[in-house]
Amino acid sequence: MDKLRVLVVHCIYQLKGGEDSVMESEVEMLRQAGHDVRVYLRHNQEADELPAWRLTVDAIWSSQAAREIKALLADWRPDVMHVHNTVLRISPSIYWVAQSLGVPVVQTLHNFRLACIGALFLRDGQICEDCLGHLPWRGALRGCYRQSRSQSAVLAASVTLHRGLGTYRQRVDRYIALTHFGRDKFIQAGLPADKIRVKPNFVEWRDAPSPDTPRQGGMFVGRLSEEKGIEVLLKALRSRQEASLASGATREPFTVLGTGPMGQQTADQLGAGYLGFQPVGAVMAHMERASFLVLPSICYEGFPRTIVEAFACGLPVIASRLGSMAELIEEGKTGLLFEPGNSQDLADKLAWAQSHPQEMRDMGRNARQTYEGHFSPQRNAAQLLEIYQEAMACAGLARG
Repeated sequence: MDKLRVLVVHCIYQLKGGEDSVMESEVEMLRQAGHDVRVYLRHNQEADELPAWRLTVDAIWSSQAAREIKALLADWRPDVMHVHNTVLRISPSIYWVAQSLGVPVVQTLHNFRLACIGALFLRDGQICEDCLGHLPWRGALRGCYRQSRSQSAVLAASVTLHRGLGTYRQRVDRYIALTHFGRDKFIQAGLPADKIRVKPNFVEWRDAPSPDTPRQGGMFVGRLSEEKGIEVLLKALRSRQEASLASGATREPFTVLGTGPMGQQTADQLGAGYLGFQPVGAVMAHMERASFLVLPSICYEGFPRTIVEAFACGLPVIASRLGSMAELIEEGKTGLLFEPGNSQDLADKLAWAQSHPQEMRDMGRNARQTYEGHFSPQRNAAQLLEIYQEAMACAGLARG
């Protein structure tokens, strides 16, 4: 394939998260393959310095982003523009600019913002799909974005306007959904099915750990907040501790890596088992020594990158039977699934994992094989370039 010129567009979150890391990884992957990649970045920390009226206007139609993107496209003439995030400081205005100049547009759907302004389909600790397939006025009234009705109204206005203008249906050539579950939700939300392709996230990691590497205990890594199911996990761990004390059995150690609103509660319960924030290298090192990873989220995860990181390290995953997690984990082969929000079911799965170490090791080997077959950089690069080619062909037909 000829080397491509790719303009990557992304609005960085105020607190760096998985989407930012995925964008950076894909840029590096493309560059290593010899493609010419330029990156247009804005940062949502800029929002703290701007008046409310300016933020409102920019979230709906950023003339600054449109002007700057237009200059980039006209001067450099990339083969494709790949957008990761436009909220809050970029807006969908850039799709119109790209199409006017004949530049194909690819948009990765990292979260469910176009279908739910809260992005998680979660309200009051329960799955909520009230806005799916409808205008998001309920989300605005309930303050689903940052628990703010005013900010939610801005995002709802942006989504409503651009649905009405046909921006999402007509100005984007290809969408990338991270899972088949996500694709189905976006089709329900009104995006054209023929434009959505499924391409997962990936992780670049060294060879699988030696099968003789000692493994012990469970671990959690991520943000310590309600939607990630931390309360469910802590309750399950308390149940396991009580059962161990009653039977006199040895309680398997458990480690939590991450920060968030429930950090102090987690530290109080786990003591030395709570390690707080850790860099990626340290996280992966823990994954290579643990027996299993727990992912107890109570929301629809877009694509939990920690699952792929775990698989790369030969680590099986115990997760909620919910959304993309139920799609990515094959029960009994690469991990175990439990009823979302059910701490006792999770405790039972933890007990099974502790009493079946060989089966968990077998699942870990299967997980590594799954990583090599589906989530490696080489596999991901081929999928991404195929989507770029489709977008380029689609844009060419539209121009013709």
